[in-house]
Amino acid sequence: MATASSSKSKMEEDEVEDECAEEEEELERFDDFTIASSWERFISEIEAVCRQWLADGPKNLLEKGAVSLTSPMNLYKVKSVLKYSKKSYCLEYYFEINSDGKILDWNDVLHDLQLSFGVKEFLVIAPLSSSGVVLDAPEATKLLSSVAIALSNCESRWPALVPVHDPSRKAYIGIQNMGTVLTRRFEADLIGSQVPIRLMHLEGLYDLFVSKFAFCSVDLSTGSFMVDFTMKLTYRTPPSDDEDDIHGGDIEMKESGEDSEIGSHIRAHWDDDCPWAEWYSSEDPVKGYELITIWLNKMVESSSMMAELENASTHEADNWFLIPILAPSLDDGHKGNAVGFASQLRLLVNALDVSFMGQFIEDFVSVEKLGPDNLKSSTTVPPPTVLDRVLKDLFHEDYSKGEHKSSRTIKGAPLESLFSQFCLHSLWFGDCNIRAVAILWIEFVREVRWCWEESVLIPRMRTDVGIDLSTCLIHQKLQMLAECIQKKRRSDRVDNTVESSYNSSACSEEGNQVGRQQTQVQVSTEQFVVKSDSPLRPDGQYGSGTTKKNPGTGPDDDLASADLSPSDKLRKGSAGVVGSMMLLNSYQRMHAPYTQDAPIMTEDMHEERLRAVEALGNTFSFSGQLEKDILSSDMSAFKAANPDAVFEDFIRWHSPGDWETAEFEDQRSGGYEMEGQRVDWPPRGRLSTRMSEHGNLWRRIWNDVPALPASEQKPLLDPNREGEKILHYLETIRPHQLLQQMLCTAFRASADTLNQTSFGDLKQMKTKMGQLYMTIASTVKPLQANDLLDKGEIIDDLRRLSTVFEHVEKLLILAASLHCKLSHAQRLPRAIFDDYFNFYVPRMGTGLAGHKEMKNFEVKQRVRIHERHAVENLFKHPTANQSWRKVLSMGNLLNGHEPVLREIVFSRHDNVSGDHYGAGSPRASNQKIETHRMYICGTSNDLRVALSVTSSD
Repeated sequence: MATASSSKSKMEEDEVEDECAEEEEELERFDDFTIASSWERFISEIEAVCRQWLADGPKNLLEKGAVSLTSPMNLYKVKSVLKYSKKSYCLEYYFEINSDGKILDWNDVLHDLQLSFGVKEFLVIAPLSSSGVVLDAPEATKLLSSVAIALSNCESRWPALVPVHDPSRKAYIGIQNMGTVLTRRFEADLIGSQVPIRLMHLEGLYDLFVSKFAFCSVDLSTGSFMVDFTMKLTYRTPPSDDEDDIHGGDIEMKESGEDSEIGSHIRAHWDDDCPWAEWYSSEDPVKGYELITIWLNKMVESSSMMAELENASTHEADNWFLIPILAPSLDDGHKGNAVGFASQLRLLVNALDVSFMGQFIEDFVSVEKLGPDNLKSSTTVPPPTVLDRVLKDLFHEDYSKGEHKSSRTIKGAPLESLFSQFCLHSLWFGDCNIRAVAILWIEFVREVRWCWEESVLIPRMRTDVGIDLSTCLIHQKLQMLAECIQKKRRSDRVDNTVESSYNSSACSEEGNQVGRQQTQVQVSTEQFVVKSDSPLRPDGQYGSGTTKKNPGTGPDDDLASADLSPSDKLRKGSAGVVGSMMLLNSYQRMHAPYTQDAPIMTEDMHEERLRAVEALGNTFSFSGQLEKDILSSDMSAFKAANPDAVFEDFIRWHSPGDWETAEFEDQRSGGYEMEGQRVDWPPRGRLSTRMSEHGNLWRRIWNDVPALPASEQKPLLDPNREGEKILHYLETIRPHQLLQQMLCTAFRASADTLNQTSFGDLKQMKTKMGQLYMTIASTVKPLQANDLLDKGEIIDDLRRLSTVFEHVEKLLILAASLHCKLSHAQRLPRAIFDDYFNFYVPRMGTGLAGHKEMKNFEVKQRVRIHERHAVENLFKHPTANQSWRKVLSMGNLLNGHEPVLREIVFSRHDNVSGDHYGAGSPRASNQKIETHRMYICGTSNDLRVALSVTSSD
């Protein structure tokens, strides 16, 4: 029984399921006649897409791949492709992520359609064709109706626009459901030529707007209509390369082989006063400026008021904004032939890469010896006239230049030095190829040798300072050569003086007594010493005799002896007495000798001497060995100036720290008067432990050296021998060693030259320059070695350094241009540069600055009231030629220049009437809406008008 009942219930369930399935099949066969036609299906597809976009919302659409527009940045779009009647259409939805509710703000960067119709988000439907516009009027109307019905079904208030007519006209028609019986219609078109004269002026534009809502019978010229008005005028500085501004040839002095005739008038470049102008003329990175003046909401009621506004001064505008027009060369991806230090430094790096192929500089002079054809093709050199001009500039001009505080971290030559100027000239000599560098170097060394042989001072090389070991070796060699030339000149001058003195003395002293002759010889010897030795203390005091202390005699006897009995010993080379110091073993004042200068040595000489000391072992300490020759010379000179001196006297004068007097301070010796001063004699004290040791080196030297004044000693530095060694080094230097030192110096000198630029108080630029010096110092440090371990890697690093240098050079030239033109409004160039710095620096070296999808720099700077005069001066009054040639037609002139673009928005607001617009709530009856709006954008050659009208029909 249970089994039968269960079977029966199962059969009943199956029958119910069959009935449900039949009902579903009947529903599937139901025909929806609302989408029976293709047009209705097209509307349904539009509706489905719009519903999906509405459901997603802006944030979800962004996550699903909405495309960001480069301008404005806050605007995004999504699109969908639809088909209708064998045609494909693209439906695009434009929306914003963060909307502040404002419709129009001149300060914002708006989409053209946003500005034209005063909308925030909108739809655009257009055919997928080459023109992208609807050329057939019925088709445009049908498309607009389709979107309007679909949006109405979605209860959406998005405006819908359709592009029509020719693409150049930027014409649109559109519609928007306002949520009630109200509808807003849009229409825009462009007059591309032959703009009516009346529409070039504000009066005519006002009448055009009023005619859209006033009755035809009303006289617009005499009628009064309250209209909201706002205007934006854009002025652009005239181009600096206008042909009317050129009164003469633009002569650019480059190191080329052709001589140019200079006219009576030469157009000045913008960077003539900049430090790099000596080497190249830079393109002005700021091609001009755009000034935007804005008149905010004003209430206008007649055309006469519009005429007054057209003649009003631009200073009456509510807001001023300044936009720099930057040159394309500032972009990181610009493919132009930029000329600057960076480009030439990159060529010098290429020359270094090639220099490893030769053993001597002469190997690169001949084209046949260069090897590969690709090297031969890039080895052009300027003609001899250019070479002569470069050498003349190097060896006949001398001036000082400043350096950055971090410049000394780079082992190159100072900017004002001869080798530094040689490196800068080599950057622009020819195309800085290895052959041009070799030829210039050979001629450079030849000029240096001429200076040496003729004892002519080397220009740009100071001789009042020692060897700067922090510089490159070539600069050290030139410093030492300049010192050798100076010593040669001094020696030649002294020899001539001695010879002349000897001849005159022989004639004047004929028949004099022998004692008198001896005295004259002594005086002549003293004068000779003063002229030939280094003047440490040239106070002109010399001793007239010497005395020796005898046991058992008193001070008074000593004084009498000193005054009456001259010593048999001859004092030579004295520079004067040393205060009140007395000799230990004779009752005489201590005299300071003239001594030889310490021998100057370059870095390689120090290293050579160090290796020699290490080879000799530990017989002497390193410092003692280095100073032995100097110490011997000083001891000889001291003995000659103090014939009765002992070793302890020399220690008291030369090394006071090794003479201990602390234990003898309370033991006073007998005092007496000498030359009006009270002196204590004999001096009390003793040698230090170091100096009193048995076998002390200093004492051994003292015992061995003779008493000779500095003038009679062997020179510590033989200028003739050292000078020839230096010239041999310069003439036989390896090519890669020369190029390595040239690169260090060229980078340093180029940075120092740019650092002299006046760019105001731009802290970011100062910081960037400091960072550049540190980068250069670390990158070129491997070049200090004679042999590079990894040449390929170092060359790549130097090329990257050239790129970094190029970025900083661009920024600095921009800073200089901004400061030059806006120096009287210091805040403006600083604000513009800070904005561009933050825009450019993140893209340095990435190539994004020149990418086609990368936005341009269009940051506006608000001009304050007190800055307007400085900005106005950017717009120079037009010349006579410009004035008669150009017909001014728009008004609103700024220093004689009319705006390049004029944008105006007229609007009219009316209260909503329930009777007129339809039944509404009491709140709606008091609501005021914008019934008419007209956006006008025009120049003197075209006029674009966009109209939106809200109505109940």
